[in-house]
Amino acid sequence: MGNLLEVAGLRKRYGAITVADDITFSLAAGTCLGVIGPNGAGKSSLFDLIVGAARTDAGSIRLDGREIGGLRPHLRARLGIGRAFQVPQPFPHLTVYENVLAAALFGGGKKGAEAARWAMEALARTDLAEKVGVLAGKLPLLDRKRLEFAKTLALQPKLLLLDEIAAGLTEPEIELLVASIAMAKATHAIIWIEHIPHALRAVADRMMVLYFGRKLLEGPPDDVMASSIVREIYMGLTEDDITRG
Repeated sequence: MGNLLEVAGLRKRYGAITVADDITFSLAAGTCLGVIGPNGAGKSSLFDLIVGAARTDAGSIRLDGREIGGLRPHLRARLGIGRAFQVPQPFPHLTVYENVLAAALFGGGKKGAEAARWAMEALARTDLAEKVGVLAGKLPLLDRKRLEFAKTLALQPKLLLLDEIAAGLTEPEIELLVASIAMAKATHAIIWIEHIPHALRAVADRMMVLYFGRKLLEGPPDDVMASSIVREIYMGLTEDDITRG
């Protein structure tokens, strides 16, 4: 199976701050890469570079074999990249269905009946089909998270970028969300940033550790979580400590 996404030598600096330092990885359709690292590690910045919200200083981003590094964000979305954010920001005075339909129409470029079909499919896949008429502003947190995920699916993406989508949920709610993400993996490639390791391990085929913009480790989830590097990072040791170790 060929790779859907290929990232090579990605670099980005903001003045003295490096958020991406020669990051390289690839991802095939039907697989999930979990991304972990402490706050400030460059995780969300990596997503910004992939979707085009920030320009790379160097490196290559290829989707389905096509270089997309010079494309504007809306063109990358049309080619099949969808992003779900940690803090859902729906249109509160629109219904659940209207929010997802808007994503299909304006984000996904669908029209008429096709947009409506994709909206309803996305709602069904996120367990929101029975809440199509509810105002988004009245949803509890779990359903707002589901709505954020549904809006992303309505774009009909090939690649899903999930940015701490489980943050703030209770354990039973996390299990429900994980089930929806696992189902989506069958038809999408997924990169999932998350601070809840057991949620990632339930879905991810591989995990990648970022630290100060560098990729420190990538491998099977159990191996990554058992590594001394991960334990040291989350114990708060410095970058010099990790290098000496």
